[in-house]
Amino acid sequence: MAIPDISDINTVPKLFWHNVENYRDDITMWRKQRGVWESHTWGDYGNWSRDIGHALIAEGLKPGDKISILSETRMEWVVLDMAIMGIGCITAPVYPSNTEEQVKYIVKHSESKVVFAEDQEQLDKILEIWKDLPLVEKVVVIDKYYPRNLPNVISLDGYRDLGQLHRGENTGKFEERLQLVKPTDIISFTYTSGTTGPPKAVMLSNKNLVWTASQAVDMMKLNSSDSSLSYLPLSHIAEQMFTIHAPIIVGWKIYFATGILDVLENLKEVKPTILFGVPRIWEKFYAGLKEKLGEASGLKEKIVNFSLKAGSEHSADKFTGGEGGGWKYGIANKLLFGKVKEALGLSALRLGVTGAAPINADILNLFASLDIPVYEVYGQSEGSGPTSFNQPWNNRPGSVGPPYPGTEVKIADDGEILLKGNNVFLGYYKDQTATDECLKDGWLYSGDVGKFDEDGFLYVTGRKKEILVTSGGKNIAPIPIEEDLKQIPAVAQAVMVGDNRNFCTALLTLDVGYLLKKKMDVDITGISPLELVNVLESKGKTVKEFAENADILSEIQEGVDTVNSRYAQVENIRKFAVLPRDFTMADDEVTSTFKIKRSKIYAKWADTIDSLYSG
Repeated sequence: MAIPDISDINTVPKLFWHNVENYRDDITMWRKQRGVWESHTWGDYGNWSRDIGHALIAEGLKPGDKISILSETRMEWVVLDMAIMGIGCITAPVYPSNTEEQVKYIVKHSESKVVFAEDQEQLDKILEIWKDLPLVEKVVVIDKYYPRNLPNVISLDGYRDLGQLHRGENTGKFEERLQLVKPTDIISFTYTSGTTGPPKAVMLSNKNLVWTASQAVDMMKLNSSDSSLSYLPLSHIAEQMFTIHAPIIVGWKIYFATGILDVLENLKEVKPTILFGVPRIWEKFYAGLKEKLGEASGLKEKIVNFSLKAGSEHSADKFTGGEGGGWKYGIANKLLFGKVKEALGLSALRLGVTGAAPINADILNLFASLDIPVYEVYGQSEGSGPTSFNQPWNNRPGSVGPPYPGTEVKIADDGEILLKGNNVFLGYYKDQTATDECLKDGWLYSGDVGKFDEDGFLYVTGRKKEILVTSGGKNIAPIPIEEDLKQIPAVAQAVMVGDNRNFCTALLTLDVGYLLKKKMDVDITGISPLELVNVLESKGKTVKEFAENADILSEIQEGVDTVNSRYAQVENIRKFAVLPRDFTMADDEVTSTFKIKRSKIYAKWADTIDSLYSG
């Protein structure tokens, strides 16, 4: 598939329809139905999107109108997104994990007129709040929906039938709307995760998305023979880039996971060449790998040590522009790397990417030593995703890479990271004050603090608003310390406390998988992460019991002491509390990409924090 000239075909929907018209019979997407992976062509994709577009036109949707998608990641999501963009409307995604109140805020704030709801669960949310959504005219249910005589509720199949009916009567209307879409038009809202305050609607244009995606294609040498597994929320800009925008430019194939808990199984089935994951995903892989490799003894241990050293040398050479390889690598690949990659479903992987939150460099170094390339990217929705990006031939684990190609990145006097480029957003919808605070003279003020090394690699040291200032006036960046605390085997999550306090403390949660494996000798292979607590309790134990267990506390204290030895005394964790449960989305303590909501956690666990400073 030839990469189109974006100077001519310069909007997302026009790029999409270029592919539909020129590669109609080529496969572009796969989904698993009744246990079988089924393929879908550009022609299938286009026909479906066109039908939905005609239905929206028939229902009176005008250019610039907003339409919400409230659904998990699935093929229908991208079909709907392309239909919405194709008629000049704006997609306002809603995370399916959102509560009714959060859904109401986004649908109401965006002024959406139609909501595409995934299933009965999401429909029920809308039905509960519909009285507070005067602009919503219709709800379309994606999954099979059996009408209950509800007014203005229809199935997606029924809506497509409506589009096909009007397609004949409105011949040319869809194409006319498509041609009216301009590069400067807003086509997507991305709602920030709202780690503090209500989420803001990031307005992104065709130019933002097409330019950012095309730079990624050039930089990473992506092509139509590539494939990726889509499983993270499509409400997030990074997953949209990897599932919608970059694939439209280059034509790689997308496999839609059957659910986030099925990712490992799906990886083994489809063996993608590209995989984007938030740190929590890579951390899970890392924990399993580290344990397995640590179990090796005798000859196997010698093979592991030899292979990891060979892999590190190979990767270090490639990361600085070399070819890697050599006889040591060849042997290690046969003895270890091939087996590990096959077991993880990463045997074809050539580009692993981690982003959306910080990751510990030790994790990336272990993957590199196993010849599993994982590159860290840094950015935010306001920059259409990337600000900086490590590259296969220019990679430094621990950094977030050099500036994204075609952009300018600099550090302000106070340490804040600033970005200028075609990927910078147009502003926040209905919030000029917040827009003016972060957009100044074309520069995006990220809110993050960082530094460049002598070779131009960017390092993010923390959030400007999250820098802890002790009562003694010392500034402390908590994120690197929290990442090190999370490497303690028994620890799942860590949140540092110290703002306006005379010393630092931490809230820690326990890794239930570790407790089952190491403290109860339970084989957790095949157990869903969501079921680990239930399994623990079925064995007569609770997380709270372990949180109060003297041996566990001693083990964690030893790990905390090790972490403290790496930092200045003022940054040391003097006390810690082990909480009786992990942080969850249901408790509004983490975002859908597993970033902690610091202020929410501080408020929810205020009594526990106060107890650390009493006496």
